[in-house]
Amino acid sequence: MPTPKLFAPGPVDVSKETFAAMCHPMIGHRGSDFEALYASLQPGLQEIFGTSRPVFLSTSSAWGVMEGALRNLARKKVLCLCCGAFSDKWLDVAKKCGFEAEAVQVEWGQAIDPEAVRAKLAEGGFDTVTFIHSETSTGVLNDLAGITKVVKSFPDTILIVDTVSSLSTVPMNMDTHGIDVMLAGVQKALALPPGLAVFAVSEAGMERAKSNSSRGYYFDFLEFAKNAAVNNTPSTPAISILFGLQHILGEIAKEGFAQRQERHAKTNAMIAAWGARHGFELFAPEGRRSFALTCFKTPDGFDLSGFIKNLKNKHNFLINGGYGKIKGLTFRISNMGNETEASMQELIDAMDDVLG
Repeated sequence: MPTPKLFAPGPVDVSKETFAAMCHPMIGHRGSDFEALYASLQPGLQEIFGTSRPVFLSTSSAWGVMEGALRNLARKKVLCLCCGAFSDKWLDVAKKCGFEAEAVQVEWGQAIDPEAVRAKLAEGGFDTVTFIHSETSTGVLNDLAGITKVVKSFPDTILIVDTVSSLSTVPMNMDTHGIDVMLAGVQKALALPPGLAVFAVSEAGMERAKSNSSRGYYFDFLEFAKNAAVNNTPSTPAISILFGLQHILGEIAKEGFAQRQERHAKTNAMIAAWGARHGFELFAPEGRRSFALTCFKTPDGFDLSGFIKNLKNKHNFLINGGYGKIKGLTFRISNMGNETEASMQELIDAMDDVLG
């Protein structure tokens, strides 16, 4: 049987056209060909980030930049906004990096309340905040505008935002919101293989990094900025993935960014409607749901493992049976990346068939 098509929330399905673009003959990374490739990526990345700042390219998972951002920007005390597996993990990472770290913690499946963030920051002492916009483990899309407004009302508090499963599906507007670091991996909504993270840093973030002597090297923001000024990277980049990214950004430009967002909203709504038709309850609250994936509660008595297995064996489609402490209690279906109304209908027809 061929490899199943992925409707899991990352990595997602990669198109044949993207793989073909990645088969571009190899080039050196310290020459004009690579500099031209690097420069060609900037306008498209800046559009989906909503920034005029350079967008850096890190050969790593997003977690590399998530930890690196702490090492570059945190001074002593970090506030982590926690609502799921990945935002909770950021709290653990902050502690392992040697920082004092506390949480605004909500139940998995709930969104972060901006006023709870305000109350915690008002206790004083926090110099850095970590925030996940789209919590992939729960399908919650947090209030980006509300959170950023609160955090930026506390002077000299740096805001680091993970947009791993939201980048390119909804407007980001990094500059407008005053986000200091915005980051994502490319294996989710950008529909590329894993191995590359993209991120941008505000002027205030760069100034904070200059005052921090414990930045290390691989994720040193100053090294990224110095190299970006000449269209390059501090260390050897994942060149093949960059050719794939060039293709994806070209596809976004052809489709139109607004149309891409509309497509994600439509395909996401299709899955929500399918779930409603079968009596599956959504895990995330109304108005705070991701447009990139849908997380359903597993009904009592429902054979989730059998459903997933039969969908794969009969139709060669793969969805995900939940993550972390809600594995089995939830299941997740991705609509992000290259998926269209037609491809989502194929999945819906297959799931209907398996459900009988």
